[in-house]
Amino acid sequence: MKYSVRLFSILLILFIAAVIVFALIIGNSNPSTSEKSYSSSAIHVVTTTGMIGDVVSQIAGAHARVTVIMGSGIDPHLYTPTRNDVNALSTADLVFFHGLHLEGAMANVLEVLQKENPTNIFALAEQLSPSSLIYSEETPDPHAWMDVSLWSQTIPIIANILSGIDPENKNNYEANASTYQETLSALDAYVHESIRTIPEAHRIVITAHDAFSYFGEAYGITVRGIQGLSTLSEASLERVNSLVNFIVERKIPSIFVESSVQDRYVRSLIEGAAAQGHTVSIGGSLFSDAMGHPETYRGTYVGMIDHNATLITQALHGIPRPGGFQDLLDEEEQ
Repeated sequence: MKYSVRLFSILLILFIAAVIVFALIIGNSNPSTSEKSYSSSAIHVVTTTGMIGDVVSQIAGAHARVTVIMGSGIDPHLYTPTRNDVNALSTADLVFFHGLHLEGAMANVLEVLQKENPTNIFALAEQLSPSSLIYSEETPDPHAWMDVSLWSQTIPIIANILSGIDPENKNNYEANASTYQETLSALDAYVHESIRTIPEAHRIVITAHDAFSYFGEAYGITVRGIQGLSTLSEASLERVNSLVNFIVERKIPSIFVESSVQDRYVRSLIEGAAAQGHTVSIGGSLFSDAMGHPETYRGTYVGMIDHNATLITQALHGIPRPGGFQDLLDEEEQ
């Protein structure tokens, strides 16, 4: 009898422990999936990058459940799709990928799916006018989101595609698109104003790879990348030495690492400059091919660009607005 009571007590304790563990797991679930509410007829949209996913979310609101495959810190040039990714892409109501060879190893999968279902899978950047793109020799630079004015041209494209697949909510998509367009116009103006405070001699951004050409052309700042358009490329010793000499000659105060790219090449520039008697520091980490953590301000497209512009301004001896663009948004909401 004592043995049965003891066994029952042990089983009861194990059961209670299991319940507690289960409760903790549920309590720590991702708030983006457990807290956000959608309409009963919400369509499922899958995007490859967060930059696309956030624009879609801003336009669609509660009428679309958006899944982003490549999250914070993920380099799309190097990313290899998983079985779950392929399943998500295959079963989605609508898919937006970037195109222009950004997705690297994932491109073949996307091309096959697009041929099978061309009316529901779109290469968003390839919808932009070719004349608005920057080319390296004959290769288009995929990093179009770095120019806010150019990236805002995707807003009516996305709204139109959403309206085509879900015509009942066309008015909502168009209204949200109009509101978001105003926000990006204000963001674009903020970046211009912020960069203009940097002394002209210091308006030089050096990063791990060529992801900021659109930013430089749009906002009047010289940019240099150690690697090419894709992080698949290797930086040559000649390229590194050339950039070291450039840094020393221009007396550049700061260079930048990227959140989704290893910093080994950037640190080699610092060491090379030091060998020539010039001290250059890391001005901070910029978001290039991926945004910040989900459910944070920097995990939005607006927050990503705000962070980059404000950080660059501060590191290159400009005068950033206290609180950055986010402060302007907060003022408008009050």
